Amino acid sequence: MITGTVKELADRYGTELLIMTGFLDGINESLKGYENPIDTMEEDTQVKIEIDPEKLYYNMVEAKADWLYELPMWDDILTEEKRKELYKTQKASGTIRKDKKVFPNDPCPCGSGKKYKKCCGKNA
Repeated sequence: MITGTVKELADRYGTELLIMTGFLDGINESLKGYENPIDTMEEDTQVKIEIDPEKLYYNMVEAKADWLYELPMWDDILTEEKRKELYKTQKASGTIRKDKKVFPNDPCPCGSGKKYKKCCGKNA
């Protein structure tokens, strides 16, 4: 875990305060168990950075940031199977799935062998 004020972290990593704030905002939803106070952040705000790699990968896929989630460095962080699983889970999260509609003359989904209208659909 990395801790410090926003200014201390910007100085430690040799970047501008504005870039560090943007970085913190970008990874905020990928942190383990908490988020930093982005809306009220000032240069002396204490922040914690403990990235959850699975959340980060998922969020990169959601942001369509293929230049990031396809980096070869991910090979050392998450297995290929895990990355595929996270990719599929994220892509499926935006898909609307409608349940198959049961019509009166269809077989009843309860498995009775009767038509829906004579079984579970009788009182529907």
